[in-house]
Amino acid sequence: MPVAYWCILVAALLPLVLAGYSKSGSRDNNTPRDSAEKLSGPKRRAYAAHQNAYENFAFFAVAVIAALNFGATTSTVNLLALLYIAFRIAHALLYIADKASLRSAAYGLALIANIAIFVLPAFK
Repeated sequence: MPVAYWCILVAALLPLVLAGYSKSGSRDNNTPRDSAEKLSGPKRRAYAAHQNAYENFAFFAVAVIAALNFGATTSTVNLLALLYIAFRIAHALLYIADKASLRSAAYGLALIANIAIFVLPAFK
């Protein structure tokens, strides 16, 4: 199985890791979504990173599956998928650390990697 498919799994689990961190120490499991509004500082930013990771997951998963099914070179898709994951992890960590400009740069680089994956079959 290509590494890029494993990257889809990592991208799917990343929001759960971020949500877990954001809500660690919370005692309110009855209304967990309501308790997110009470978060502050790094945990609030981790929750925002969690939401952003979910928002970006579908495009990444579709791009990888489409690229590999429409004949893109597996090694290139693998490399770009690994770069995407690295940038998304950096994005989350920079979000939590409140480094807005660097966070935006990581987001942009991940988006460029994702677009590149998606359009690869057009250049085969």
